[in-house]
Amino acid sequence: MKNLWDNFYILHASGVSVHYQTLCILGLGYIGLPTASTFATHGLRVIGVDINPQVVDLLKHGELHIYEPGLRTLVQAALKSGNLQVQDHPEPADAFIISVPTPFKEEKRADLSYVIAAAESIVPVLRRNNLVVLESTSPPRTTIDVVRPILERSGLKAGEDFHLAYSPERVLPGQILRELIENARVIGGIDPESARAGRDLYATFVRGEIILTDATTAEMVKLMENTYRDVNIAIANEFARLAERFGVDAWEAIALANRHPRVRILNPGPGVGGHCISVDPWFLVEAAPDLSPLIRTARQVNDSQPGYVVGLVRRAMGTLQGLRVAALGLSYKADVDDLRESPAIEICRELSAAGADVRAYEPYKPDAMIQGVKTAPTLASILDDADCLLLLVGHTPLKNLDPVVVAQLTAARVVIDCVNGWPRDAWEGNGFHLFRLGDGKNH
Repeated sequence: MKNLWDNFYILHASGVSVHYQTLCILGLGYIGLPTASTFATHGLRVIGVDINPQVVDLLKHGELHIYEPGLRTLVQAALKSGNLQVQDHPEPADAFIISVPTPFKEEKRADLSYVIAAAESIVPVLRRNNLVVLESTSPPRTTIDVVRPILERSGLKAGEDFHLAYSPERVLPGQILRELIENARVIGGIDPESARAGRDLYATFVRGEIILTDATTAEMVKLMENTYRDVNIAIANEFARLAERFGVDAWEAIALANRHPRVRILNPGPGVGGHCISVDPWFLVEAAPDLSPLIRTARQVNDSQPGYVVGLVRRAMGTLQGLRVAALGLSYKADVDDLRESPAIEICRELSAAGADVRAYEPYKPDAMIQGVKTAPTLASILDDADCLLLLVGHTPLKNLDPVVVAQLTAARVVIDCVNGWPRDAWEGNGFHLFRLGDGKNH
């Protein structure tokens, strides 16, 4: 098998391209919807499938259930062209892409129920010479050991009668539309022909390099990328804790350390969230717990960071019981509306459980309704009678708040900055006492 693939790496570029006319994409979330719309605006007839009736209804009326810069214009253009059709079930097509969530269960094990259901829904409409691509981030061997047997219930054989491949999404929220097109694309087939078929599909719009490999390697690539980030964030968070212990400003120390030509320490923060970095490392731990102690420890460090922030609030204010906290930002990262696995939400819940009265404002989703968290539609409404301000997400509009204006909106004079978003001199010059995560010089 190794020689076969080695030969394929050399020869795949000369293969005959397949022209795809129809594509069915299952899952219209943060990846599926931009992907479907991009294919549609590049000439393919796309059937976008989602099992959530509210999502289907919104999209049919040109409205979106998620925020991503430029996505509304792209989706509306795809719908207007007639190339994008939205519905709740798959139809026969030349190719299928599975782009559904893969969350984890309470015991930190992958929940593949959405992947399994999507694959099962394809079985009745799968035809000879079709291509099926799994994009959902999955534990190693999911394509071969989970998806393949389900699809073969159709009576067709993967690699003989239809092509099967894995191609991970590798885009950054806030830049999805650009990175879908420009980023390198890894496509892993269960055989060389399947990988080549995947290349021919994505070459419809991908301008970045398209690299072909086997399916399990492609699965591993995605998990390695996000695990690498998670481990590096964990060491930054530990540096922040150590800096507070030793009376050091971690932000200053990291900036100085990064002047070394071979050092690139990331920034600490309130935790790791989103549907990738906070989830994917657990897939490796699940698959090989005896070989992944470092990965497990990094996950435990980052998962415990919200609790560390709660402790910082307690140290700053003396008590949490009855404390009125204005929490600024709820998404898992700056300048997006994605709330999945957000450490900011976990912090708000932990503060509330400890007796604090927490009200939160998310500028990119002001109407968000979150179980266990009180939310408000405007910043002013949470500042009015707050005892302290807690900056949880480095959203641009939150970082740009003018302390002069804020001082007029609230009697609170303690601000707690978890993302190094507020300049100390400006805030303390206007009467605030600023506590900053990782800054042991001023605590």
